[in-house]
Amino acid sequence: MDFSITQLSTSVSQANLANKVGVAMLAKTMDNNEELGQGLVNMIDSAAMERSVNPSVGANFDLRV
Repeated sequence: MDFSITQLSTSVSQANLANKVGVAMLAKTMDNNEELGQGLVNMIDSAAMERSVNPSVGANFDLRV
């Protein structure tokens, strides 16, 4: 295998680009998951607020077989 400097440089450049793209995608995924987690926390907080205002809501249910 005889690699020239230009081939080696191109390979290194492509590897660096792939690494940067991977890091950018991971950062975007982490940001998206953080937003989803915050939305989940907000939903839980709103459910807790409803429960504190109406503590009997959802405590009992009727079941017929």
